[in-house]
Amino acid sequence: MRFRVAASAPPQRGAVQAAAPRAAAVKPRGNGRAGSSWIDFSGLLQRLRRAASRPLSSRDANASARRALALCHALLSERGEVSGARLAREALAAYQALDAAASAAFFDLLVEEFSPDPAALLRAVERYCGEPSQSNLILLQLAAEPPRQELFRRLNMAPGGTARLVDMHRRVLDGLGTHPHWQGIDADFVHLLRSWFNRGFLSLQRIDWRTPAAVLEKLIAYEAVHAIQGWHDLRRRLECDRRCYAYFHPALPEEPLIFIEVALTRGVSATVQPLLDPEAPVTDPAAADCAMFYSITNCQRGLHGVSFGNLLIKQVAEVLGRELPRVKTFATISPVPGFRAWLAGCAERAEHEPERAQLMQLLASIDAPRWFEDAARSAELERQLTALCAHYLLHARNGQEPRDPVARFHLLNGARLARLNWLADRSAAGMRQSAGMMVNYVYRLAEVERNHEAYARERRVIASRALHRLARQSLLARGHGNAGARRTDSVAVAPDALPSQ
Repeated sequence: MRFRVAASAPPQRGAVQAAAPRAAAVKPRGNGRAGSSWIDFSGLLQRLRRAASRPLSSRDANASARRALALCHALLSERGEVSGARLAREALAAYQALDAAASAAFFDLLVEEFSPDPAALLRAVERYCGEPSQSNLILLQLAAEPPRQELFRRLNMAPGGTARLVDMHRRVLDGLGTHPHWQGIDADFVHLLRSWFNRGFLSLQRIDWRTPAAVLEKLIAYEAVHAIQGWHDLRRRLECDRRCYAYFHPALPEEPLIFIEVALTRGVSATVQPLLDPEAPVTDPAAADCAMFYSITNCQRGLHGVSFGNLLIKQVAEVLGRELPRVKTFATISPVPGFRAWLAGCAERAEHEPERAQLMQLLASIDAPRWFEDAARSAELERQLTALCAHYLLHARNGQEPRDPVARFHLLNGARLARLNWLADRSAAGMRQSAGMMVNYVYRLAEVERNHEAYARERRVIASRALHRLARQSLLARGHGNAGARRTDSVAVAPDALPSQ
């Protein structure tokens, strides 16, 4: 799935907020003869503003980071809860006042000064290897835990500390590409946040038109799969034949962590546009026999690494099953975001010229504007592209994992690949990513655990016979290694039965 988090930038250090006074000139006492001077306050203010707007020097950034870090050291040495909470508040305030350069210096210092002591860790390892007792194991665990984790626990004592630590993790993630040595900080955050945000602390809430406006506005801002086009669009998505559920955490009130949108339908939808149409007629939910999960959005970038989606889908399916006993099928209408890029890579790596030429021609065809309006051309492309997409979903891998991120998500949750739908999403993003193709993943509650275990242990992809047949028709079917698509035996055949609209 695609992930999106809305965040505002902190004010720049030293920004002048007051309105600038008009230019003023003050004449000193004296007779105005040579040697007397005028003081131009307007020019002075302009120079001050320019100085304040200049980024901090490396020395200034390090000094600011050092001041914040000194408070962190003091917090770790503090034993009292009252003074600890005060120091936590001051340390977080000092951190939040840092600009980008000083924040990077702060994280560098966290790596340098709050990592495990290598000598102490080596002694603990040697002691445990010599005598693998429980007491030596505890000592090894203590030596291996970075002091950063205890620092983050204590920072969490400050009012609003959890939200600010989630945002701190977001900043670490944003800089990880250029600062790979921060990966230890990332790992510490993931370790702690998985505990702080486990299922026991989460609250599942249904979102409807009576939900506070502050939450509804965030749904519009965060939606990452199918953009919500204003309040009218949102209201249609919250009508009686639609459902929206979100997880909340008590430390982040009115801040959804993840939300899922559901359409109650008769049969499994083969296209997403009718589900998104704000003018679509409202139907009777009691007549529905299928729940279509058409969008799921992770809202908090700083909670990357904490899995909510699998819990959310299963719990929502259980809630809907109790509320609407006629609903027996739970399915998705999901994008295939990696297909177009994978196909381009296949063309570049093709070893045989005829195969390469065919792939390049296909890419050129779907890059042409509104190509799908030519019925004959669209039918020919459907034959070739659906077979290639089935091949991609079943056989293209990153290591042992399926290459497509949406497939990885649903297969790990226990779904099966049921059907590939041609021109199911004609939005600009859908056409660009996958030539408009979408996939139905089906969650059969009686099979979810079995499918999950098969994927978790063997990375086995459970897919319908129809998808297997399509994949065998692909022009890459005879050369799985040629274009980066490796044939594996980690696929299993499931029945084709799927109720359609």
